Amino acid sequence: MNAPRQAPQKLALPGVRDVVAVASGKGGVGKSTVALGLALALKQEGAKVGLLDADIYGPSQGLMLGVGEGHRPKTIDSQRFEPMHVLGLQCMSMSFLTSERTPMVWRAPMATSALRQLLGQTAWDDLDVLIVDMPPGTGDIQLTMAQNAPVSGAVIVTTPQEVALIDARKGIEMFRKVGIPVLGIIENMSVFVCPDSGKAYPLFGEGGGTRLAAEYEAPLLAQLPLVPGLGEGFAAGQTASSAATQFAQAAATLCASLSSEADLARGPTISIQDD
Repeated sequence: MNAPRQAPQKLALPGVRDVVAVASGKGGVGKSTVALGLALALKQEGAKVGLLDADIYGPSQGLMLGVGEGHRPKTIDSQRFEPMHVLGLQCMSMSFLTSERTPMVWRAPMATSALRQLLGQTAWDDLDVLIVDMPPGTGDIQLTMAQNAPVSGAVIVTTPQEVALIDARKGIEMFRKVGIPVLGIIENMSVFVCPDSGKAYPLFGEGGGTRLAAEYEAPLLAQLPLVPGLGEGFAAGQTASSAATQFAQAAATLCASLSSEADLARGPTISIQDD
């Protein structure tokens, strides 16, 4: 008779209070841009924020943060990485450790082991929130994060059209299966606002994020416009004004949700007093 399989032990992250996974079931919805924008907005709220690029095969945060190939994280006692400090964030990505032309030709066990090291062997310093930029899909990397990291909740990024919503639902259902609350939905590329006329054009349909949020009874954190050069603006320390307000509102709502989740986790306090 086989012994029951033990659940994976959660990694201890002593320098991190909350871990938030920013995920999408589908690539191409601007998830990495949203993850960086949300991290910067949380910093503006006064939080100490880290950003982990969990896409082992296709990391993009190094480019988005403007970190050149010659920059590498320092090591501490040859055992831990010191996060790179960029735009006021503590950051770690596989792109800091490889060149842009280096493919990660690894099977899943090697990729998940690399993720565990980036997450658990980075010396995060007293973070309020660690934003994790997840790769698209619902595979090994996502399962590794869910089973091994103390994830406080997830934010789902989608675009308005149904083809993106189909995969976003799969992402939500995955987090539900592993007991991770979905803290909100962010609809990206909601409209394109013509700079000449100011008229808004819903290039990818309308209302997808609203319908998804209602379907799963989750907050709609933001409906971000399609802004050319938004990611490049982050690296220059700038956020387009049309997106800045939306990111700020999303960050404020996310902070409130994390506080509520923490209160639920602590449970009630029972005191016994003499009559």
